[in-house]
Amino acid sequence: MKFHRSDRRLWGFFLAALFVLALGWLPPLLAQSDEVPEAVKQYVQEALQGDGEHTFSDYLWMMVAGFLVMFMQAGFAMVESGFTRAKNTVNILMKNVMDFSVGSILYWAIGFGLMYGASVGGWIGGSRFFLADAVQGETINNWEYAEFFFQLVFAATAATIVSGAMAERTQFRAYLIYSAIISGLIYPIQGHWSWGGGWLSNLGFHDFAGSAIVHSVGGWAALMGALIIGPRSGKYDAQGRPRVIPGHNILIAALGVFILWLGWFGFNPGSTLGASPSFARIAVTTNIAAAAGGVSAMFFAWILVKKPDIGLTLNGVLSGLVAITAPCAVVSPGSALIIGIVAGVLCVLFVRWFDTVFKVDDPVGAITVHGINGVWGALAVGLFAQEPFASDGGANPGLFFGGGLSQLLPQIYGVLVIAVWTLVTSGVLFGILRAAGALRVTPEEEVEGLDIGEHGTHAYHLEDPLL
Repeated sequence: MKFHRSDRRLWGFFLAALFVLALGWLPPLLAQSDEVPEAVKQYVQEALQGDGEHTFSDYLWMMVAGFLVMFMQAGFAMVESGFTRAKNTVNILMKNVMDFSVGSILYWAIGFGLMYGASVGGWIGGSRFFLADAVQGETINNWEYAEFFFQLVFAATAATIVSGAMAERTQFRAYLIYSAIISGLIYPIQGHWSWGGGWLSNLGFHDFAGSAIVHSVGGWAALMGALIIGPRSGKYDAQGRPRVIPGHNILIAALGVFILWLGWFGFNPGSTLGASPSFARIAVTTNIAAAAGGVSAMFFAWILVKKPDIGLTLNGVLSGLVAITAPCAVVSPGSALIIGIVAGVLCVLFVRWFDTVFKVDDPVGAITVHGINGVWGALAVGLFAQEPFASDGGANPGLFFGGGLSQLLPQIYGVLVIAVWTLVTSGVLFGILRAAGALRVTPEEEVEGLDIGEHGTHAYHLEDPLL
């Protein structure tokens, strides 16, 4: 609808009049503020005080951070679908929806208790199943709900990483099974060893927000899944040389990376588990590492392939984010820059090596981004942690800042333990699924696309004459 000049002038006078009236009403309204009933004032004051142990700000930041991390599921769905072919888009989206759906139920039922319940010998949690401790008689522990939700979205992240590495050839029912087991068993049991107060934390292992505990678990499980299921049809020629299978929508993939980048400001700063002023510093180190990862991946790829490759650049950003997740609270912005630069280089090298040397078909680079850089991030704690950040974040100074091996040795031990646990348990899981004939789709389904074979529909219906 078009407005004539006289109409626009009339609307201008109208809005100006509203503004003047608002200015006239504001002082009387403010003057009446003392007339708010005492019961309302008391209710607001009690709400802002929280539960006595945790303030309202703690609750607010914890939940907002959790919402940001939950939104990362949309980012993962976009990255994975953009980096794969159009005929498998519905399958990718379904798996990401079910990640969070199945994971929510399993983590509520058993995962949260196994990870954060009362420790049984430092190996496994033995309480808090079904959030049973949230209500004691007439007392409601609302912090139990806040803590559960924040930890739930981390569990969903670990599970969804596997989806991309096994994309375009995995049966949907197999995905439901292994997503449930990763969320309900594999991830929370090893998580208890460190974040749940188990034996690994007693050795001094430090992983602030989950480079190893979350991301490397997803990366190692993705590696075992990709190895056991095998490459996509046509990925390698008769001589074993890899063929490029381009994704169908780089725009969607790039948007997904931006969503993940945003979500990481809930992932890392939110791991303060309360409204601590340190979350501002953690946001800065997180952002610098992400930017450095993207820049270094772009330039390194430019040197190797003679072009600034968009796929490697996007994965470089994610690699920087994964790498800074463990040390984000104990390093300076300058160290975060170095960590991100190394992550970007590792991204380019290992994506190419997995593809050409190891012959592991990973359509989205998940093994490199989350597995390799998850390990690098955990090791970076033992190298770059420095005072005054280290003591504030609960770590010893790293090798490069006068701490010797005091922090590096626990980090090496921790990443090895987590890798062995995940490789063995996920290897058994995927081996059973393959032996049962429930892991890989038929060659005919793979050629046609999993959207039709597994779900009976397309993501795009441009061929419909009615559109």
